[in-house]
Amino acid sequence: QLAQADPLIQRFERWARDHMKEGFSLQEAARAQATSPRTLQRRCETVLGKSPLAYFQDLRVERARSLVHDSDLDIDAIAAEVGYEDAAALRALLRRRLGLGVRELRADLR
Repeated sequence: QLAQADPLIQRFERWARDHMKEGFSLQEAARAQATSPRTLQRRCETVLGKSPLAYFQDLRVERARSLVHDSDLDIDAIAAEVGYEDAAALRALLRRRLGLGVRELRADLR
């Protein structure tokens, strides 16, 4: 709810979703929001309780989880879709954030 009340965070979220495949740069994110990296960092910490990078990774996890559930794409294609060149990096992120691997996420559906 706080994020919806903050226009900077709303713009950052839209930007992050649109640039997921490109990877994250705090400088680019801040420039796109017409603010400084420090302001974006502080605002994310205040409103979201996490850094811009952590939020960006959360969005990647959310998108990857959705693709695992809703598509037949293999992990390499999903990794590319959410901006990872290496599926191993995505696997590690999913395991770290969700405590589950790709097989377990797919098994949750069945």
